Amino acid sequence: MMASYLMGVSLVLMLILLSGLVRVMSGPTSTDRMLASQLFGTAGVAILMLLAVVQQQAALLNAALVLALLSPLIVITFVALAGRNP
Repeated sequence: MMASYLMGVSLVLMLILLSGLVRVMSGPTSTDRMLASQLFGTAGVAILMLLAVVQQQAALLNAALVLALLSPLIVITFVALAGRNP
């Protein structure tokens, strides 16, 4: 029962990712695109953590933690590059 609920939540998160992909493709500014790509990181971490619980695999949890650590680096890089090019 709980596993099917968690899989349903994962599917909802994947639909959110698809809507973020539309925003990345059609975002009017690079900032909009960057925020949508941050959505990929956040939703990706959530999906991996849910799947780690459902499938009882610690490797998925480790991958989620690595993704969570790399996501802020992307924002820092974007801000540094955006500040350099007015």
